[in-house]
Amino acid sequence: MTTTVSRIPSYLSAEQLGPWETFLVQVERVAPHLPADLQPLIPILTRPTRALIVNVPVRLDNGEMAHFEGYRVQHNLARGPGKGGIRYHPDVTLPEVMALSAWMTVKNAVVNVPFGGAKGGVRVDPRQLSTAELERLTRRYTSEIHILLGQDKDIPAPDINTNEQVMAWLMDTYSMNEGRTSMGVVTGKPVSLGGSLGRRDATGRGVFVSTAEAARRLGLDIAGARVAIQGFGNVGEAAARLFSDAGARIVAVQDSSGTIANPAGLDVRALKTWSTAHQGVAGAPFGEQIDGDSFWSTDAEILVAAAMENQIHPATARRIRARILTEGANGPTSPEADLILQDRGITVIPDVLANAGGVTVSYFEWVQDISAFFWSEDEINARLERIMKEAFSAVWETATAKGISLRTAAFVLGCDRVLRAHKVRGLYP
Repeated sequence: MTTTVSRIPSYLSAEQLGPWETFLVQVERVAPHLPADLQPLIPILTRPTRALIVNVPVRLDNGEMAHFEGYRVQHNLARGPGKGGIRYHPDVTLPEVMALSAWMTVKNAVVNVPFGGAKGGVRVDPRQLSTAELERLTRRYTSEIHILLGQDKDIPAPDINTNEQVMAWLMDTYSMNEGRTSMGVVTGKPVSLGGSLGRRDATGRGVFVSTAEAARRLGLDIAGARVAIQGFGNVGEAAARLFSDAGARIVAVQDSSGTIANPAGLDVRALKTWSTAHQGVAGAPFGEQIDGDSFWSTDAEILVAAAMENQIHPATARRIRARILTEGANGPTSPEADLILQDRGITVIPDVLANAGGVTVSYFEWVQDISAFFWSEDEINARLERIMKEAFSAVWETATAKGISLRTAAFVLGCDRVLRAHKVRGLYP
């Protein structure tokens, strides 16, 4: 028997599906491929364990008080404490954070690290805040969600518009409220506060490793391959740098400021310097400035989507020319676009596998903090590469054996592990 797990309103088009609805569709698609003994447990995946909405009042530099809405969602804790980032963005909503926490549940299970899924966010444009205001926002938000946090309960990390400094403020605030220093309550911290070497490039490195594994199986040589990258933050820039170092040509880069293309290949490090100085790639004198829609038609063997969710819809999916689409961002592809890409023979490396490098090294950081024993960067990168390759192989073999997409295969592995944890733990009370 296959369990019906979601109720997506029929009047919603593919473009209108929000992140949470997208996740429910993904669960619905994987349900028939899960074993019969797990079918009754599938609805667990469609309901977050808990969701907290908080008011975040902040005293601005001019003396006025502003109010921001914050969230922390724990989707599933069956396999361990909640793990997932915190983003600051003006478009953050509760359904988005719910979806992101759910993808973290699956992602952590796919790479088999002992965490559940969680996520947080504050609806704010951090560019409009001074450094002092940003610190006050972070400390108040941390205090409001403190009841959920702890190194064995829920461990945040950086996400969009948050960084090492924000994580340091979060750790310090939690520690002050606890009356003791607790480095393990957050990952993605500065190395001087127990952060891990290799963490900054970890997600981009995972994107590169998983893409290289797919390319090898498809008979595509990374050296000389053309790569287009959407998003040039921590993930996109690190991935671009690693692809370039491996001999690939970065032929197009798009971020929120604009799109730059150069068929001969962009100098990634020079582009990073420009982007840092000018808050984006727009205007960089290293190639041709093209319109945003043209990016999707770039002639490239590999396309990396490392910006925001819901970027690839049916119209864009029909224009993509790459052989491999790697999801460096969370949820960049709509369910309908996913089917179009599959029909067109484009290999999609799903987010719950491709961008799991970040949470994997976050796991390493957590382990190092708890044990107070720290590893070299070479050791961390080697451990990351091994875990990513093992996870990719398991997903690829599942997809091949069952005749399903890599996304469905990743969900089969991840959901199976989560639901089996529920099954053996039982129901309390």
